[in-house]
Amino acid sequence: MTPAYQPIVSLSDGAVVGFEALARWEGLPGCSPDRVFDHAYAVGTADVLDRACTESAIVTALRSGLTRGALLCVNVEPATPYTRRADNASLAKGYDELTVMFEITERSPLAHPHSLLRKVAALRSDGFLVALDDVGADSGSLALLDVILPEVIKLDLTLVQTQPSHAQARTLAAVLAHHERTGAVILAEGIETEEHLEQALAVGATLGQGYYFGRPGPLGQTATAPWSPTVSAQRYGPGTGSPFDLVAGTSPVRVARKMTLVALSRHIETQAEHAADPPMLFTALQHAQHFTGATRDLYRKLAGSSPLVAVLGQQLPEDLESGVRCVVLDPTDPLCTEWTVVALGPHHAAALIARERAETGHSGDRKFDFVVTYDRSLVTAAARNLLDRMR
Repeated sequence: MTPAYQPIVSLSDGAVVGFEALARWEGLPGCSPDRVFDHAYAVGTADVLDRACTESAIVTALRSGLTRGALLCVNVEPATPYTRRADNASLAKGYDELTVMFEITERSPLAHPHSLLRKVAALRSDGFLVALDDVGADSGSLALLDVILPEVIKLDLTLVQTQPSHAQARTLAAVLAHHERTGAVILAEGIETEEHLEQALAVGATLGQGYYFGRPGPLGQTATAPWSPTVSAQRYGPGTGSPFDLVAGTSPVRVARKMTLVALSRHIETQAEHAADPPMLFTALQHAQHFTGATRDLYRKLAGSSPLVAVLGQQLPEDLESGVRCVVLDPTDPLCTEWTVVALGPHHAAALIARERAETGHSGDRKFDFVVTYDRSLVTAAARNLLDRMR
């Protein structure tokens, strides 16, 4: 495996600010990185391959004389283990001499949320930047913007090389809304012509890469201009406690009986069903006996359009064969005493988070302490907490 490097430029003046390292196999003509990684996953060596690509990208860049402090973007698989820089000499050297940013690849970003969140948290705690790659190519990457809070959003090349369709316009609107909320930098990939450059600027990109600026190849003696993200993304650790623990100290807690919570749950679910950009939808419903009838039918329907629909509870089947992800809770998990419905999407954030009272009555008369919130930061924290349970 030999890394190739493609320049990343500032679109305002064309100055090279860094490079993306791309894995290439000269001994396997026509074999794409996707095919190589597919094979590695099949034979159980994806973690070894991912680490080798990372180390080679950094070591080769340093040996080639990449300008000190230059931006180096390295692709990383979301589900493979991470070796901390304290235990990896190549990572430590890259941290000391370059501005290393890890790009979360588009390969099924929501397939293993627990591993993804742990990896992003570890990268951030080690002082590295994080980018979300090919946003727009997969609905899962768009859904993860608020969860991961990348310093850089890399637009899929289709958003630059074609005039936006209705669906692409919705994606661009979501990216711009996230940029406005967080200050994340937008980087456009696939710029090959003046028209592509014009489109990249129109959709808010300030960084770009593509054949217009240079093809992937060996590193030369190109000087790079200094660059750093306009804001530093929030650093967060793995989820602890439960969603109710997260919101109870920040939002007014009220008391209601079961039927009131049923109505509020249905309202949030209906909003998710009719949203122009379907959100991720989670529900924690204590026990499988509560996931029946209309609720089961609605969630199966939502799974057809939403990037992720998940149900958490005790004694759930591991697979509903309908696109609904089931997470079986351990009876000791504090979530087993809670009733939670969370909807999080590009333009929608809502959550009902409740905890059953100890003095609750019979099934139809149960009482709950509860919070309803539309605060995006709180809804995102609750979603992240639930995603961390999805292994």
